[in-house]
Amino acid sequence: MIIAKPGGRTRSLFRLDEPVVQGRPLLPQARQEGARVPLFGDTGVMDFNGVVAKPANRNPSWWRIRFAGVLAEPHWNLLAREIVMILANPQHEQLQAHGLHFGFDPGDIGTINMNIGCLRGLITWARDEGLPHDPGYWSTADLKQRISALRTQVEPATLTRHVAFLKKLASFAPALSCAWSAEDPWPGTLAGRVAKDVRDGELSTKAIPPEIWFPLIRAAWTYIHTFAPDILAALRLTEQLRRAAVASAAGKDVDLDRFLADPANKVPCHHDAEWPADLPPEVNWSMLCLLLGVQERFLGSLFGRSSAASRARRAKVLRAVHQGRCSYGLPLELTQVRRPDGSTGPWHPGFDLYELSNLATTLRNAAFVLVAALSMMRDSELQEIARGSVVEHYNAPAIASTLVKGREGRPRKHWWISEPVAEAITVAETISPHPKRVFVTLAPGAVNEELDGGNMVDSFIASVNHGTTWSGLEPIPKGKVRPHMFRRTMAMLTDQFAGSEIALGMQLKHIATRALANRATRAYAAPDPAWTEHLEQAVHAARFRRLKDLYEVHGRGENIGFGPGAERLKDAFDQIAATVRARHGDTRVETDLLGKARITIRFGILNNCLFDERHPAGAVCLENAVVPDGHTGPLEDRCRPDRCPNSMITSEHAQLYEAHHRTQLNLLQTPGLPACRKALITREAERAEAVLHKIRGTSP
Repeated sequence: MIIAKPGGRTRSLFRLDEPVVQGRPLLPQARQEGARVPLFGDTGVMDFNGVVAKPANRNPSWWRIRFAGVLAEPHWNLLAREIVMILANPQHEQLQAHGLHFGFDPGDIGTINMNIGCLRGLITWARDEGLPHDPGYWSTADLKQRISALRTQVEPATLTRHVAFLKKLASFAPALSCAWSAEDPWPGTLAGRVAKDVRDGELSTKAIPPEIWFPLIRAAWTYIHTFAPDILAALRLTEQLRRAAVASAAGKDVDLDRFLADPANKVPCHHDAEWPADLPPEVNWSMLCLLLGVQERFLGSLFGRSSAASRARRAKVLRAVHQGRCSYGLPLELTQVRRPDGSTGPWHPGFDLYELSNLATTLRNAAFVLVAALSMMRDSELQEIARGSVVEHYNAPAIASTLVKGREGRPRKHWWISEPVAEAITVAETISPHPKRVFVTLAPGAVNEELDGGNMVDSFIASVNHGTTWSGLEPIPKGKVRPHMFRRTMAMLTDQFAGSEIALGMQLKHIATRALANRATRAYAAPDPAWTEHLEQAVHAARFRRLKDLYEVHGRGENIGFGPGAERLKDAFDQIAATVRARHGDTRVETDLLGKARITIRFGILNNCLFDERHPAGAVCLENAVVPDGHTGPLEDRCRPDRCPNSMITSEHAQLYEAHHRTQLNLLQTPGLPACRKALITREAERAEAVLHKIRGTSP
């Protein structure tokens, strides 16, 4: 059978001199007269760097679309440029003139680049499969075969992108100059379903296990709060020495003799844990040059072996080292810490110039870890933090940064923070060489300014584990830790507090019409099995501490509460006290007996509940109630502190009931109340009054 060649558009809808970026803000330099911006006629490369704002955590190559390889051929080149133009300008006037509507929001440059990558892979595959050179002859079966071939090579999420691209091409067909088929290979089916990337709402991001989380956060805070002053002082001293150093070794014999004559001066040496103990340490000649006021590049002239004078100076230094007049690194007194072996000493053996550069990087990484963990910001948002970003937002400290994900306009947003986060950002600002941004590479003259958040976390963990012998820090176990996992972990921990969903939605920037949070917020806050045991233990420990406080208050003869639950608790405390007296026990015995008493108590806002799962009879919340499958314990939403025999009211709760009672009485004075509303308010006032009678010991 002979297949007729499909018809195609004779010429493109777009002009060659037409800019690709339309209808979106340009950077200031791109708005200047004569500035070069990508045009539709650019057949080799479209470079958007300096034209459209790029996320700080992306490489410049991410913002550069190259038409190389198979895309250099004229007909494929034109198709690729048309796809770029449509994705970048879905509301283009030519598209509207032809009745084509492809949405309202222009595509992200990085996303467009990935789509062109899908096209490049499709063309290469078609050639390997021997398909016709003209895509107009390709059938939907061929495109389905492409996806089938990819299914065994890529993950479902990646396959979804390729399926979505082919579906886009079908919708773009009327706007393309080539005869691409307008038939959708999978009509009415979502790309994710085709790729079998159907998600059940569960977030794929895992929480950081508690055995990694706690030592990691403690290490980051220790670097920021305890070690940072030493590192910053060393950096300042090094900068001062380099500024004062001269470009000559002439006349330095007197300075060297004066340096060695002072017993307080030590020759700086390198620290090497594997250096033989019976040999003197290796002299740090570069640092000694700086201490003598000579630039490091003149090391050979000052202490080389090429002249008699330099050899003599070298010999003087080595004699001092053999006499034990040496120290590791810069002449600084470092913070003392307690080490795992019980000894006390400086947290670092000494800073040489190379180690100091590594410590500056470690300090930056520590700040990144701490801010990521405690602010719940994304990697892209963290790296957008600029100098002076710590501000006050609604009377609370916050970080002002750029919201990148899903927001074409890159709006300025605020993330509430605590004092440790503000301190971490201040430290990061101090060591940042960039005039605007906080988290950047510290390497001088670096070509690229972007950083890999995952690499920063890995580097920090490696640095901490390398120095645990002297730093006193706890080793961080092995495991995968990435910036987005901090966000997931902190959201889960924050969700332990009542009413946190709205706050989480605001902090995570999952803003939606439903209570300022959406499904993603709930997924981030979902419990993680790795934390279940730890959180249960933490809750149990906190509960026991409060129970012990109540026991001590009761032992002093003070009232611990009111109601039948309080009376039961007092009886249990009296029995424990009697047993302790009979055994002539001390505080340790009291604590042990209190732990073995198996007193079940739940501390709440309305009351404290002494519900015992072993003896649930009498609990008002379970009367005529349908208990959900798998539920254990009381039903908190049916709690009746005024009636339940498990209820215990304390003085802390009394203020709440007094305020609630006054509020209900004031509401009853409202004129024109409907009878049903008045009955409800009266019932609430009576319940609050019943609780107050228990507290006051009066009768209704």
